[in-house]
Amino acid sequence: MSAENGKTGSPDTPAGPRPEPLRFYGTTWVHHDNGYTARRIGLAVGSLAAAAAACFVLRIAYQGLQIADIGSFVSLLMIVMFAICSALAFRHTWSAFGTRPDPDRQSSLRGLLAIGFVGSLLAYFFRTLTEAPGEKLHRAEYEKAREEYEKRTTRRSGNPSKKRRRR
Repeated sequence: MSAENGKTGSPDTPAGPRPEPLRFYGTTWVHHDNGYTARRIGLAVGSLAAAAAACFVLRIAYQGLQIADIGSFVSLLMIVMFAICSALAFRHTWSAFGTRPDPDRQSSLRGLLAIGFVGSLLAYFFRTLTEAPGEKLHRAEYEKAREEYEKRTTRRSGNPSKKRRRR
């Protein structure tokens, strides 16, 4: 519980930049509190279970193609397509945790990422084993913003009318 500051009746909140919330984590990534570890464990298990379920659904789709007897070329093409799209989606998702993705490129890759969703789920799983996905990027941006804020506020501290004039 935060204390009230007495002047305005509003809770004390630190001045300056605020951390950007992460999906599923909110701002718990800043101090690793309020169930951060439990969320990481739960999301790791959930993303791995979702990837396993997705592979099961893809297997059923592949068996449907075999039953339809459409030929080995189309079956091979489907396997190669999902493998390549999953690998590209894994790489793209993994790199998006370290740098902000370009919005135009992100929208142009939307179809590929939808087809390779298994790769995205696996990238999320592996990143969740070490940190909240995107935590490193957000922490660096937040710390940089805090440093810049501290520089600005310390430079402006004091009453400028009380400064001595140079002669």
